[in-house]
Amino acid sequence: MRPASTIARDALALGGRMVRAGTTTEAIDNEIHKYIISQGAYPSCLNYMGFPKSVCTSVNNVIAHGIPDTRELIAGDIINIDVTVYKDGFHGDTSAMFGVGKVDSLGVKLMDATRESLELAIDMCGPGVPISRIGETIESFVGPLGYSISVQLTGHGVGRSFHQNPLIYHHANEEPGEMLPGMAFTIEPILCQGVPDGIQWPDGWTIVTEDGGRSAQFEHTIVITETGVDVLTA
Repeated sequence: MRPASTIARDALALGGRMVRAGTTTEAIDNEIHKYIISQGAYPSCLNYMGFPKSVCTSVNNVIAHGIPDTRELIAGDIINIDVTVYKDGFHGDTSAMFGVGKVDSLGVKLMDATRESLELAIDMCGPGVPISRIGETIESFVGPLGYSISVQLTGHGVGRSFHQNPLIYHHANEEPGEMLPGMAFTIEPILCQGVPDGIQWPDGWTIVTEDGGRSAQFEHTIVITETGVDVLTA
């Protein structure tokens, strides 16, 4: 999985460097697509269940699965770029937030809190740890900050399949199971400034917050080792 995850990491960084006012999400998608192909890999999202682009680009109040298009980014936007790569029979999945120019303090705090919630969740992973501890860790951190957590979307097992068990919930839950060496999955919390409920657009993919509040997401692919955790997309 490491080659796919490394390409995904580098493709995400490429997309992040393109984020500026006047750039379209379609242009970001095109460049990331070309880079992935140049590495002898394939963008997992392209044609996955009919998804029409190589990456997801979710701007402002888009919770997830935004389809790249010709809308130009404007100063103050926040954008998530989600990249998954298929290489040598395995997938690697990662995403991150980027600010367009000067972002207001509330937007910056939202992105920072989301990144930190992911880091805290990764830090507590290891063999024998209950999988439900991920959601408990994130919720205990997020609650005092006043953000809500999307419960419609989860992390997931990843490897030879793009999405597989286990499901990784980012809120407090009582799901069974513990982490075992060799287990690979994504952690990808989505925090919202308002309500966490999402509405899907008629395109069948784009999910936006019900109240128009902004959301943020960070994601890594990790594998549990005999002694802890290895973040493959770091």
